[in-house]
Amino acid sequence: MEIAKRMRERRKEKKLSQIELSQRSDVSLGSLKRFEQTGQISLTALIKIGFALGCEDDFEVLFSRKGYRSIQEVIDEQL
Repeated sequence: MEIAKRMRERRKEKKLSQIELSQRSDVSLGSLKRFEQTGQISLTALIKIGFALGCEDDFEVLFSRKGYRSIQEVIDEQL
């Protein structure tokens, strides 16, 4: 739901209606509405919406490597 909330905020920042974002992203209006209400959406549709909102760089960090706070954390993980 947090991702859906952030997407909705980004959509509103760009002053786009659900209909306009649906058309720009080529994602059905029903899918877009369901995503905003329930957080459920296909990965393909999420990527299309991300590109339509100019958020494509955000996908780069989805499964990026864990950040370590100390050398000890690196050592502990390897054990």
